[in-house]
Amino acid sequence: MDSILVVDDNHAICSALTLMLDIHGYRALSCETPEQALDIVSKQDISLVIQDMNFTQDTTSGEEGKQLFYALRQQQPNLPIILMTAWTQLETAVELVKAGAADYMGKPWDDAKLLTSINNLLSIYHLSKQNNQLTRVDSDRMSAINNADLCGMVFGSGVMQRCIDLALQVAKSDVSVMITGPNGAGKDKIADILQANSLLSHKPFIKVNIGALPMDLLEAELFGAEAGAFTGANKVRIGRFEAADGGTLFLDEIGNLPLSGQVKLLRVLQTGEFERLGSHQTRRVNVRVISATNADLADDIANGLFREDLFYRLNVIELPLAPLNQRVDDILPLALHFVGEGFSFDKPAQQALLSHPWSGNVRELENVCKRAVLLTQNAVLTSADLGLTSVIVNTTVQEITPVSTKNMPVSEPDKLQIEQALIAHNGVIARVAKSLGLSRQALYRRMDKYGLSAK
Repeated sequence: MDSILVVDDNHAICSALTLMLDIHGYRALSCETPEQALDIVSKQDISLVIQDMNFTQDTTSGEEGKQLFYALRQQQPNLPIILMTAWTQLETAVELVKAGAADYMGKPWDDAKLLTSINNLLSIYHLSKQNNQLTRVDSDRMSAINNADLCGMVFGSGVMQRCIDLALQVAKSDVSVMITGPNGAGKDKIADILQANSLLSHKPFIKVNIGALPMDLLEAELFGAEAGAFTGANKVRIGRFEAADGGTLFLDEIGNLPLSGQVKLLRVLQTGEFERLGSHQTRRVNVRVISATNADLADDIANGLFREDLFYRLNVIELPLAPLNQRVDDILPLALHFVGEGFSFDKPAQQALLSHPWSGNVRELENVCKRAVLLTQNAVLTSADLGLTSVIVNTTVQEITPVSTKNMPVSEPDKLQIEQALIAHNGVIARVAKSLGLSRQALYRRMDKYGLSAK
């Protein structure tokens, strides 16, 4: 309920106005002097003031009303004020309205007109307060972002800003965080931001891509192995948990962890204890775990592929990362970042970038931009340089027509695609990697995963 203060030295006017306001659902207060008015406004939440222009008997200059008006403005610059004036103070009232007063009413007043003015002014006042609050929140948010280490993250969308806001909010805690989202969306970059803005930023930060490790070596990689623990283990291997002791371990593609590894991971999270492969000596570590997955772990839990108790240990805080096609405002800033200084996009190229579905997310966008820079001879990149969708515009309708291209980068090639590319390019790794949109190191990892060779 809005509180309205009536200030008038005439007790009868105060009574009449407060009665009318009470009848129409407002909380009405009244006083008869400027000093009382200033005291009430300083101590109570007043939404609007209705004030007289004179408070001393036989005074008609309006100077007292002006002084009260400016004093109220000093206390609360946005407080709506309605001036109740006799005709002799009309000029003064107009002057104050121009100086920022809300409205004025002549005496005797019209109840309907006064109520309309009150309703309008209160609506504007509340909207203004909401806007100011949102502005302060945005200002605080941008201040937090500007003072944070964003690890080179480029974005322009509100969706991404909210994700980063949450990441910065939880970064300084020691709870486990799970980053969810599709491949190539930038989950590793969010993990970098969590680490860089945490209390462990100066401590070890170890990254493990579970999906890129051979299953038979996975537990040895995570927990270490003694010499002779398995074929080829000629010396002691320090696991990633030991290497990350006192710091942070980032487990990417956590959904690929086999059940045997999940049991050991759960134990480490619960107790900090584990044993190397081939050893009975229990070791202890203190590690913060950040994980990431593109899988639907709820389905994996239902199908018996992922432990529910481990899921809740890892997923204390979830950071969902939207695919690039749901972060359209990120596309052009990212594209300009990937092509680098000295390159830009013409209008059709920008339209092609914005209309492309980006099933491979940020990784696909980066590959497209880097390929365009390598192949073009112009500083201004065209839609033909990108090899994406062309936007055909006629006088009546905009129609987006896909353009078929060859050797488009694949966001996550499977075994058959890699085999076909190896055959097509005679096993030349550089050409195979380029045709698949991968780095040579990334291609080698996938070849190891699928047991493929270049021969």
